[in-house]
Amino acid sequence: MANIYELRRYGKIAFLIAAAAVVAMFLYFSSGLIRDLSAVERERMQIWADATKELVSATLYDEDMPSTDVEFLLGIIQSNTTIPVLLTDADGNILDHRNFDLPKPVQPGEALPDEDAEYLAKKLKKLAATPNRIIIEIAPGVEQYLYYEDSTLLKRISIYPYIQLLVMIAFICVVYFAVLSTKKAEQNKVWVGLSKETAHQLGTPISSLMAWMELLPDMGVDGDTVAEMNKDVNRLSTIASRFSKIGSAPAMQGADLNAVVGDAVGYMSTRISPRIKLHWHPFSGDIPVSACIPLLEWVIENLIKNAVDAMEGSGQIDVTTGSGPVNAFIEVADTGKGISRKNFKTVFNPGYSTKSRGWGLGLTLAKRIIEQYHSGKIFVKQSAPGVGTTFRIELPLKNEGLK
Repeated sequence: MANIYELRRYGKIAFLIAAAAVVAMFLYFSSGLIRDLSAVERERMQIWADATKELVSATLYDEDMPSTDVEFLLGIIQSNTTIPVLLTDADGNILDHRNFDLPKPVQPGEALPDEDAEYLAKKLKKLAATPNRIIIEIAPGVEQYLYYEDSTLLKRISIYPYIQLLVMIAFICVVYFAVLSTKKAEQNKVWVGLSKETAHQLGTPISSLMAWMELLPDMGVDGDTVAEMNKDVNRLSTIASRFSKIGSAPAMQGADLNAVVGDAVGYMSTRISPRIKLHWHPFSGDIPVSACIPLLEWVIENLIKNAVDAMEGSGQIDVTTGSGPVNAFIEVADTGKGISRKNFKTVFNPGYSTKSRGWGLGLTLAKRIIEQYHSGKIFVKQSAPGVGTTFRIELPLKNEGLK
């Protein structure tokens, strides 16, 4: 099952690379379109500048130019209704302007108010720093300058690719999280159904075993043997009860975290190899938390079992509790084979397991119990291959104590 998550990781990387390539191609073609439109506008401005030059030259030097030619040139100049332009002399004095949204619009021929003159002066200063300038040689040694802004259409088209890109990203994110949420909901239903069905199937044989246990003393079975068997039957009953609590809101109660963890450590200490040293380091005082004790004990036992499996026969496990200003913590550290950093989160995924046997559900259920039922966190605090692993659980403290 671990390979599935490796393939998923590589698939995500491949998807991101492909998405980045598509976005880059989209922006490249959009930029090409914008460059082409910008070139077309410059050509239009060049025609406008040539018409201005011919009209001014005719007015100053060629009084015999036919009126049709004059009207034609005026038509070219007046046809520009979208591109803002400024016409200045060689000294930077504004001679004409078109298509600017002036603060105080005036009719042609009227004197410009101070606000409009200041506005156009700022525009001229800004345009002078751009390549949008065309030199008009009216006569030898006489020049005028045509400055122009991008048209509103070109500005909108320039912004459009980025707006579309943001919309695409938002759409992809919405779809991704919708699919992820649906997948998690389906997984939750599977785990809940599996847990409750397991508890249901265990219920009948456990009840039967309890009835038989009551008959064993009358059948002459040794009392110590019956007592040990009773422990195992009660243990089965506890396990069935734990499974039945998955998927429904468990009953929470005030508890001392030291006591809960201590019971789990004590139970596991008699059921692991003597070559594995299990050390218990409780906090010096009480640690009041709100907990479902059977489920919390189950989480601790699962972490200890995983630590035992990671050490493959020998090593050391240290279980530690502590308390901070707002949270209590439990740490389970082992000297096993360790986990690579890239798998710190993957180990909590359903089905992930490094063992040849097992379903890979222990840490998944532990995460659900800690985060959903106890409002806490569980994570890999530190690990390194060949050195060992430390799992950490953080739980909120119960303000009103153990009551």
